[in-house]
Amino acid sequence: MTDALKRLSDEGVAIWLDDLSRKRITSGNLAELIDQSHVVGVTTNPSIFQKAISSGDGYEQQLADLAARKVTVDEAIRMITTADVRDAADILRPVYDRTDGQDGRVSIEVDPRLAHNTTATIAEAKQLAWLVDRPNTLIKIPATKAGLPAITEVIGKGISVNVTLIFSLERYREVMDAYLAGLEKAKAAGLDLSLIHSVASFFVSRVDSEIDKRLDAVGTDEAKALKGKAALANARLAYEAYEELFASDRWNALERVGANKQRALWASTGVKDPAYKDTLYVVDLVAPNTVNTMPEATLEATADHGEITGDTVRATYDQSRAELDAVAKLGISYDDVVQLLEDEGVEKFEASWNDLLKSTEAELERLAPTEA
Repeated sequence: MTDALKRLSDEGVAIWLDDLSRKRITSGNLAELIDQSHVVGVTTNPSIFQKAISSGDGYEQQLADLAARKVTVDEAIRMITTADVRDAADILRPVYDRTDGQDGRVSIEVDPRLAHNTTATIAEAKQLAWLVDRPNTLIKIPATKAGLPAITEVIGKGISVNVTLIFSLERYREVMDAYLAGLEKAKAAGLDLSLIHSVASFFVSRVDSEIDKRLDAVGTDEAKALKGKAALANARLAYEAYEELFASDRWNALERVGANKQRALWASTGVKDPAYKDTLYVVDLVAPNTVNTMPEATLEATADHGEITGDTVRATYDQSRAELDAVAKLGISYDDVVQLLEDEGVEKFEASWNDLLKSTEAELERLAPTEA
């Protein structure tokens, strides 16, 4: 079952699981996926935590203890989520040690309500790093305009970062620039750059969902022929940008003093359109030194019938540019699509966080001890 996953790993794609719950930790499922399915990292987000905690499975005792202490709902959520991330990080610690810190990583996101507040994002990232207190944690910071200086500042303090919600090529270049600026700050502060790691989470499937919808509205045969191509083209050109930046003199100066490349991470790799093969955003995005964070269904589909044929990115740059140009010629604005997706991404995570606040508050009230 895992030959395809092994081949994927051998091609330089780190397989991370895009899910976490207490049940997955305590049942041994996460350890099993590491042992049997080549999983070497875990990502979380507000939607994942909302689903996990709202299910109630495994959280009741901690919620009861938190209710007895009369903590605020915000504190309760942070205590619960950081406990899960800490435990997952401990399970992945052998992978972290084996890979010199590159993998074995668990990501936890800053409060999505802070996405447009640089100062608060920096403070939250520092607090999360302190709370989890594991070297194999990545703090997730959204790639909003306000997030960019936060990335630089947090990296500059020696905290490893997963930059999330990247949709556009321009923003991706800004993210890589923010990472290098952070490394330069860390170097100036005398920090050990070899201990700082980062990934840049470039979102894939949502690009097709939005552009396909607009192609359907155009309705021509030419438009229909372009469906399912924009997301891959966008991600592949992101990898071209990655190759360009990490061959630059600026990067080489940092690499000489021990800095690690910021890997491209393919996020949102579960296929939304059932007309497409369920492994599309895995098998067609194979390139060295990348990460693919998969929902479990995508992981299982890849293990079962994924066809890994080697690098499927670096020979496609001209074709990818032509496909995005063809979409633009039909009147579909790339800039409009990627900005919409960024805005929606922040809004969806904030909505999930608010749902989590409400459901957790209700549980704290239900479990609160009655006063004598």
